[in-house]
Amino acid sequence: MTTKKESLLLHIGANVVIVIVIAFVLLASLGGTGAVHTLGKGRAIYQGNPAEPRVTLMVNVYWGTEYIEDMLKVFERYGVKTTFFVGGSWAAKNNALVKKIHEMGHEIGNHGYMHKDHKKLNYSQNRDEIIVTDKLVEGLIGVKMRLFAPPSGSMGEAMFDVCRDYNYSVIMWSKDTIDWRDKDESLVYKRAVKDIRNGDLVLMHPTAHTLAALPAILSYYKTNGMRCTTVSENLLGSDA
Repeated sequence: MTTKKESLLLHIGANVVIVIVIAFVLLASLGGTGAVHTLGKGRAIYQGNPAEPRVTLMVNVYWGTEYIEDMLKVFERYGVKTTFFVGGSWAAKNNALVKKIHEMGHEIGNHGYMHKDHKKLNYSQNRDEIIVTDKLVEGLIGVKMRLFAPPSGSMGEAMFDVCRDYNYSVIMWSKDTIDWRDKDESLVYKRAVKDIRNGDLVLMHPTAHTLAALPAILSYYKTNGMRCTTVSENLLGSDA
């Protein structure tokens, strides 16, 4: 016959097991470092290698063409190579600028063709958005892209299936400047540098206030021992 004390111990033991199982599942979903998050069968990368003092400014481009040349000049002045995720419809209208970004040593990633909600698209629709952009950019610069940043961060299983089948890594972000909404240079700066950590992926866009904040952001990283790199370099040595 089980005593009240034994019942209590069994209850506590069962709860401890449940907590351990939940913790294990959470750690597994984070890839052990916080770099990888899972969505069903798919996975997305939110951070580079946390063991290295590297940070990436991810520039997502569908508009803001008029600011890109000056952003490139700032990156060049600071000796920085970063990653531009370009929309296919934008790239189709700005061939020369896509080539210039590549020729200046920056990495180019895939941002879909028409900035659609990839969570709502089926396999065929996801493939069209991603692969049409893939072929377009490869035709312009002769390089096969391997990184895909879903517009608005919207992800679905069909999108992950396409990325897996076409050898793409899905890239998200660990910090967001929200520069498309808040047209404030000081806010962009604050969001790009506050509590900066090894491996951070910082999302930004080509805007007037982002351009204005860029020199100060890069100076802060340099002063604080953080090296600004491409996404691919930032991921080196991680389990992503």
